[in-house]
Order: sequence, then C-alpha cells, then structure tokens
Amino acid sequence: MHAMRLNAPHTPLQWTELPDPEPGPGQIRVKVGACGVCRTDLHVVDADLPFPGHSLTPGHEIVGRIDAIGPNVTDLHIGQRVGIPWLGHTCGHCHYCETGHENLCDHPLFTGYTRDGGYATMAVADAHFTFPLPEGTDDVATAPLLCAGLIGWRSLVIAGKEAQTVGLYGFGAAAHIIAQVALWQGRKIYAFTRPGDTRTQDFARSLGATWAGGSDELPPEQLDASIIFAPVGALVPAALKSVHKAGRVVCAGIHMSEIPAFSYDLLWEERQLVSVANLTRQDGVDFLELVPRVGIRTKTTAYPLREANRALDDLRHGRFEGAAVLVP
Repeated sequence: MHAMRLNAPHTPLQWTELPDPEPGPGQIRVKVGACGVCRTDLHVVDADLPFPGHSLTPGHEIVGRIDAIGPNVTDLHIGQRVGIPWLGHTCGHCHYCETGHENLCDHPLFTGYTRDGGYATMAVADAHFTFPLPEGTDDVATAPLLCAGLIGWRSLVIAGKEAQTVGLYGFGAAAHIIAQVALWQGRKIYAFTRPGDTRTQDFARSLGATWAGGSDELPPEQLDASIIFAPVGALVPAALKSVHKAGRVVCAGIHMSEIPAFSYDLLWEERQLVSVANLTRQDGVDFLELVPRVGIRTKTTAYPLREANRALDDLRHGRFEGAAVLVP
C-alpha cells in the first residue's frame, strides 16, 4: 500500500510505501475510495494538537470498500461500502462510555491521529466504529459527511431545537453541509465569513442563507444561536454579541486560538457558551439517516492522493469553497 505520512510536525507529508496492514480481531481493512481533508488534519500537521511521537497517516473522512475482515466481525462483509470517522475506538468501561458519552472517553483512539488514517490506499478500522454506506452515491461527495457533516450535526443539535435563527462562523466544509440540514428543518441561516470574502458570502446565499457578511459585522437581527467552525478565538466575543438573551454559542472545533478577554455583559442574561467534542456513534447513525431525506449536496474539490500537501495548503489559505477530498 501507499500513504502520505507525517514524520514530524511542521513538515510536508511524504509519499511512502508500506506493507499492507492486516485487520486484527474486531477490525476490518478498507480499500480507500476517497478521504476528505479536514481542518483537524491541519491541526495535526501544524502541531496545534500534541504530536503523538511517531509517524502517522492523517485522514478521518474515509469512504471505501471492505477487502479484508479480522476475527469476530459478523455484521459486515467483503465488498461492503463503509465510512470511517474521527472517533476510531473507545475503552467501553470508563465513566463517560458507561453513561452514554463515548465521545468523551478517557482512553480513545482517533483515526488519522493516534491511529493511521485515510491519506492512503488502505486503512484498518474497528468494525464497531464504521458506518455502512448506501450504494449509488459518489465517494468524493460522501467523504466530507464523515466529519464535517457529523460535527456540524452534533453542533446543530447542541444549539437546540428551539434555535430558529442560527449563525455559522466560518462557512467551509461543515457549515455548508449543516446549513442545508438547518434550512430543511425550517430554520434561518446567517453566514459569517472572513471580512471581504464576497465569493464565500455569495456561496452561502446560493444555498439559502438569509444573510451573509463578514465576521466583523453584526447580523441584521439578534440570533437564537451561533456555531463557530473557524478556529479563531476572537470570534467567541463576536458570536456572543450576535445572540440575544438566553442565546447559545457553540464552539465546534477541536482547536482554537486564544480567546481574548471580553466584558461579562456579553455572557450575562443567561447566554451560554459551550463546546463540542468528537461524536458518538449514534450521532453518525442519526445524521447519515438524514442525508438522503435532506438531499445534502457537498461542494468538493478533488486532489490526487500524492497532492495531499497542496490540498492542506489550499485549505489553510481558503482557496476553495466547501471541502477538499483526496482520491488514491
């Protein structure tokens, strides 16, 4: 097999030939059809997340077909189309696993970070942490659903059913997916982009956003909730300003730059500031069941696997709309 490997933080990924991995008990091996490029991958490469101390293959928005099955796997089969997400394994016995919060497991493994991921021609995953996918959909279009879609869905759920006007800060892969869900649910979307990014603002309006503007602007009305996808701490006080009394601000990223000091009156009047971490398997089941009903369409830019470094740099500098996807 071949993979784009990260050998040290702040270095380009290297095209590497490796032995074909063999699935162990409870595992499957997937021939990768496509792997999305997520901002979390940038946080891994740029060492915003602690480097695990060994070479690794990034990528956790994996779509492929099973080509090998390890012992004790009974509910999946060779040739089946599956998706592999960020949360790759949990211990099953810590307080969080036992109380329905496996996304907060004390001893997890994360695909493309603490275990090898999908910037490769093959990937191994725990069978219980994969999602069966329907036939007849495109691998490239499906890949961003496995993280951008999932974390967007969890964020929207945490924003609350009562939130009928929702701001989205950072209108990239996650926001352009979850905006479609929110609009299908009858909510109104307000999109915040980099100041002056009229192209992305037009993209948001084309999807049905009620309003789109720069993150340095206030929306034309106070909102019920805002979700921050961009990893920019300065957006926290900005988002708090965007919501009315009792409004909720959801921080959806795994990493964010430092949050500047802000006046308590931005939080007062029962405004809430919460974060989202990872996902549960039930989040995946719920969201993927919704996808065909909503008719979600992802906007993607495909790159050959060997050009993973270019895809990451294009993501870093906002050179495309929607999501980037690697194709072996």
